[in-house]
Amino acid sequence: MKRHQIRHCVAAGLILVSSAAAANVADHSSRAAVAGIDLVTYRTDVKQVVVILGSLPAGDAMAETGNIAIPTLAGMMLDRGTKALDKFAITEQLDNVGAQIAFSVGTQSLEIRAKCLKKDMPLVIGLIAAELRTPALQTAEFNKAKKQFIGALQASAQNTEARAQEAFRRAIFPPGHPNRPHTVDEYEAAAQAATLDEIKAFYAKYYGPAHMTLVAVGDVTAADTQAEVAKAFSGWSGGQDYLHPATPAVLAAANAVSVPLADKPSVSVIIGQPTGLRYKDPDTLALRVGTAIFGSGFTGRLMGTVRDKEGLTYNIGAGVSEDSIVDGIWDISASFAPALLDKGIASTRRELDQWWQTGVSDQELTARKQGMIGSYLVGLSTTAGLANAIQINLQRGYDVTRLDEYPKAVDALTRDQVNGAIKTHLKPSIMVLVKAGSVPPAAH
Repeated sequence: MKRHQIRHCVAAGLILVSSAAAANVADHSSRAAVAGIDLVTYRTDVKQVVVILGSLPAGDAMAETGNIAIPTLAGMMLDRGTKALDKFAITEQLDNVGAQIAFSVGTQSLEIRAKCLKKDMPLVIGLIAAELRTPALQTAEFNKAKKQFIGALQASAQNTEARAQEAFRRAIFPPGHPNRPHTVDEYEAAAQAATLDEIKAFYAKYYGPAHMTLVAVGDVTAADTQAEVAKAFSGWSGGQDYLHPATPAVLAAANAVSVPLADKPSVSVIIGQPTGLRYKDPDTLALRVGTAIFGSGFTGRLMGTVRDKEGLTYNIGAGVSEDSIVDGIWDISASFAPALLDKGIASTRRELDQWWQTGVSDQELTARKQGMIGSYLVGLSTTAGLANAIQINLQRGYDVTRLDEYPKAVDALTRDQVNGAIKTHLKPSIMVLVKAGSVPPAAH
């Protein structure tokens, strides 16, 4: 199920950072603990613009044995007014200066995204702090949030991709694992039953500076940013750590899951397994590079064969995901017309088995390493891209120096390392197969 996102306003546009500024990231950044928050600032040569990203452990998994809808509903309440300002006053203040603030709730994190001019950074940091520290939590707004969330859930109930992901993750992760979702029906029932008192209790337990990160990139100085964060967040306390399972998820045998949804023009298919790896584990980068050769974009093997040569689908790819904090996912995702479903799955499995058996070639590895390094550096060339990269690396447990080390780490990978990671951590014979759409129920 796609997570709900809460926005004050929406603005597009990429602010380019010079290649010199994007290089040697660690030399241009400052990291400090301010008011209990892990704060990273990075000054670029872009004038006037500032991008702010943040996260704290208050995602869906934090519901644990409580009402599973509470974390998302709590995040939805953030932009609905504070104790000092109603939602219209907040929106007016942001609109007057062309700034934006957005919150979204994911598996383990509440994510914060903001963008403003340099002169308005004190205003934006102050509003973020007020929304996190003193949300109004009014009954009327809570009831509106519940209706909005339930509507989004009802829409996702008919989305083949969302339902396939839900079934797949439930099949590969055991109960209690942070990456195991609840069903859309369970979320809807929980949202119907949710109370404002539960929201208040969740805020009291999970919202706070402990394990919170903030990243400010653009026309900023460390001293000014630290001063504003200290002013806005001083005296705030509380918060929890992320959830870290004691052991990674492991599959024992193959499984097939069907999610019948009537009158759908295509069937969403997922084949995959848990990786057993966090991003920071030694083999993860090698597995990601090998997987990119197999299933990333139009140059991947899956697109080249299943789509281009055989014409069985418009959309297929493979990837590694959800491994920043806990052990993650390896999967192939595709969509097939019902009439081509069996052929499509057979073709996909054939390519998977061949890739797993023979691995990647030196030529493929060289080309893919160059492409991954190039796209990575291009991603660092925008203010938002640079901020996002810093934030992700903090969640993965790295220091800012990782941004400079990543291209070297990719370039140093050998064919034996990549093929070894594929063979060691993947096993096609026990992977889960999920089909969602116009399909019959799975036989029991």
